[in-house]
Amino acid sequence: MYIADRVADPIMTTKRIVIIGGGFAGINLVRHLANRRKFHLTLVDKNNYNFFPPLLYQVATGFLETSNISYPFRKMFHGKTNVRFRMGELIKIVPGENKVILSSGNLEYDYLVLATGTETNYFGIENVKANAIPMKTVNDALEMRNYLLQQLETATLTHDTEEKEKLLTIVIAGGGPTGVEISGMLAEMRKFIIRKDYPEFLGSKDLSHIYLVDGQAHLLEPMSPRSRENTYQALTRLGVEIKLNTRVQDYVNGTVVLSDGQKIPAQTLIWTAGVSAQKTEGLPPECYGQGNRLIADAYHQVKHTRNIFAIGDTSIQTHDPRYPHGHPQVAQVALQQGENLAKNFKGLLSGQPLHVFRYKDKGSMAIIGRNKAVADLPAPPLHFRGFVAWFLWLFIHLISLITYRNRITTLYNWMIAYFTKDQALRMIVRPGKNKSSHT
Repeated sequence: MYIADRVADPIMTTKRIVIIGGGFAGINLVRHLANRRKFHLTLVDKNNYNFFPPLLYQVATGFLETSNISYPFRKMFHGKTNVRFRMGELIKIVPGENKVILSSGNLEYDYLVLATGTETNYFGIENVKANAIPMKTVNDALEMRNYLLQQLETATLTHDTEEKEKLLTIVIAGGGPTGVEISGMLAEMRKFIIRKDYPEFLGSKDLSHIYLVDGQAHLLEPMSPRSRENTYQALTRLGVEIKLNTRVQDYVNGTVVLSDGQKIPAQTLIWTAGVSAQKTEGLPPECYGQGNRLIADAYHQVKHTRNIFAIGDTSIQTHDPRYPHGHPQVAQVALQQGENLAKNFKGLLSGQPLHVFRYKDKGSMAIIGRNKAVADLPAPPLHFRGFVAWFLWLFIHLISLITYRNRITTLYNWMIAYFTKDQALRMIVRPGKNKSSHT
């Protein structure tokens, strides 16, 4: 294997590292190699900004601005003399020529790092793909906010009870952290905000429904039994209608079809039920494992390649007996893989021993609503719920934001929302192509 049998570079020339993807893994790799003259880094991303996926749902529900969780790559790289940014999408890899073909041109590399993350997996259900709302990108979050608000506005205009109920019914597919957090946020909005914003709904029967559907036997399946039970009870008290051991099979003419035969009339289906990695032209099929994830060894090198590496959600490593089916696709894995690969790149040039990746589980948590959350810490095993878990969730997510500016503005918005049980970011904004007129 190339990386295991390498020797130190006798000339110590600058190595060109191209990193595809500016998420948790890619950015952490850049951070640990920045301003090191032996490396020239080029980060490639289809967006010109980094964003914080765990808080997308708060943008989607109008509690945070896009700028609270996003930051431009080029500004982030100020003062990092060996780092460049290229906006573009990966089209093809040409391993024999050490070259990548992008939508914005070509780049040559000595080492290529794929940190492309995942995309929404609709499991081949074409109607769901065409009509459901995903939750993977900033664009998805803004589209969801616009759509939800538009449904409310439309519901104020109809006098047909069945149609109004359909407009006010939301189905969330997927009982992981994203599905749980969106469900809780929407339920609290219904309780504290919607009735104030829309007096048209007062005095009539509450026609709104929030369904959370999951194919597993529990919500938050990877978490502890206590966290699962606490979450189920908290969401139920908020009025979320939970359906377990049930999958969405289809979405036809505004009706969600479930695997148990039930049909739910709903104009809104939010899809958080699964993700898959993306295949790239130029890599052989045997490089890919379950969920299209790139099979990487203990040093992050992609199987059957010489100088291509994969980190983050797009990679799968099975060398650790604690994770024989690969690591969970969570932020901490991506961050730690980025740091470990940076150490190994330094070792490649200095002749130092390479580091086998060992994931250090720092726990898992999910927020349900105001003063409601669950958290599991691994060593020693500890479980928190309620206000303590809620505070831990806020603190961890706040310090995980990429800049002080993001942290301060997010904290400010959270404080306003906490004390007022409201937020004033519920605007429908759809930039048009027509030029505005000036007088």
